[in-house]
Amino acid sequence: MADSTIQSIRVHQYGGPEQLKLEQVQRPTPKEGEVLVRVHAAGVNPVDWKIRRGDFQNFWPRELPYVPGADIAGIVEEVGPGVTAFQPGQAVFGQSANGAYTEYAIASIETLTIKPEKISFDEAATIPIGATTAWQGIFDNGKLQPGQTVLIQGAAGGVGLFAVQFAHWKGAHVIGTTSGKHVDAIRQLGADTVINYEDTPIENAVEKVDLVLDTVGGTTLAQSYQLVKRGGHLVTIAGAPDEAKAKELGIHVASFSAKVSSQLLQQFAQLIEEGQVRVIIEKTYPLSAAVQSHEHSQSGHGLGRIVLHIAD
Repeated sequence: MADSTIQSIRVHQYGGPEQLKLEQVQRPTPKEGEVLVRVHAAGVNPVDWKIRRGDFQNFWPRELPYVPGADIAGIVEEVGPGVTAFQPGQAVFGQSANGAYTEYAIASIETLTIKPEKISFDEAATIPIGATTAWQGIFDNGKLQPGQTVLIQGAAGGVGLFAVQFAHWKGAHVIGTTSGKHVDAIRQLGADTVINYEDTPIENAVEKVDLVLDTVGGTTLAQSYQLVKRGGHLVTIAGAPDEAKAKELGIHVASFSAKVSSQLLQQFAQLIEEGQVRVIIEKTYPLSAAVQSHEHSQSGHGLGRIVLHIAD
């Protein structure tokens, strides 16, 4: 068959962006509980280049070579044996089981749902990991309730943008930190207060809050402990929380990895259809420019998600 080989980005050894190689590989076949998706767009997440760089190889090793990425949006091409939840031709988005930087990807039916009609494939590819991380960070781990105050450190990133909108939708008082050029955008997404960390020390601008969601790590995480009320929560996706410090301050701390599910994806799709949540793309690249997409992502300080636009 002429279409039995496809283009994929593969990584043969850990290292810099130059390790992202565009290659011809065999088109995969979906098994029971899986579908084959013709990928129109793939999200570029910071975790993608951290894995590529080898940051997680000691506790989360990848079998080399591997196809990077997880967030996909596209059209169902083929369904595996016994699959009735999806049909060929449906527009879907979710998480791939065998990498996302490819023309065709395998996805479990447990991590896929129908794409909202009002958004493009590129926009849909920004959602799965970022929105899931935000939701599980502020609700499942942070226990955020209506009327509480949440501080979102790094509000302009791929997780922070969703966290601002989810917290606003929930009825919380939302404070976001960002660089000066993104202040207006974060306010428009629903933040009640936006702090430009470039000219205002956060500890001077914030009373103690019920929840801090830290997406930055490092000194930002270290400074966040003092900003949480006694009995409140500090949730980080960018470091290991200091349990001893948290106990001393009487606060709850958590670190976690997002678990994408069809149910959550359906919730996000509904919120998007209702106009409660919108997505923001910072920049798109073709599959052949995966190297540049990682270089861009590693530079940081953008607004929204970077996307590989793979098919029209």
